[in-house]
Amino acid sequence: MKIDFFRDYCLKKNGATESTPFGEDTLCFQVGGKIFAIIDIERFESVNLKCDPERALLLREQYPGIQAGYHMNKKHWNTVSFDGSVSDPLILELVDHSYDLVFAGLPKKIKEQFS
Repeated sequence: MKIDFFRDYCLKKNGATESTPFGEDTLCFQVGGKIFAIIDIERFESVNLKCDPERALLLREQYPGIQAGYHMNKKHWNTVSFDGSVSDPLILELVDHSYDLVFAGLPKKIKEQFS
């Protein structure tokens, strides 16, 4: 997967924005001020994505390219590798899942801004 495609995919999500709050190399995609994806734009080796805790464990068992979130809450975040061990369609599905989880957790007032 190319970084430009990944970036465009994330930014097409309703209300999605990007920022670099952790330094110029770390790009975060957010909705309502809450992060749903984090990538290192220099290396573009993996992405951190929020995940339902039960699903996160199952994914880690099934795919060697999915591990507990690096520098994140290990229960709620996975680090997904771009090394080919996880298919691009699955990565995009996991981006959708992460976005949906974050959006669902936003206050009603913020959600209404994106309706």
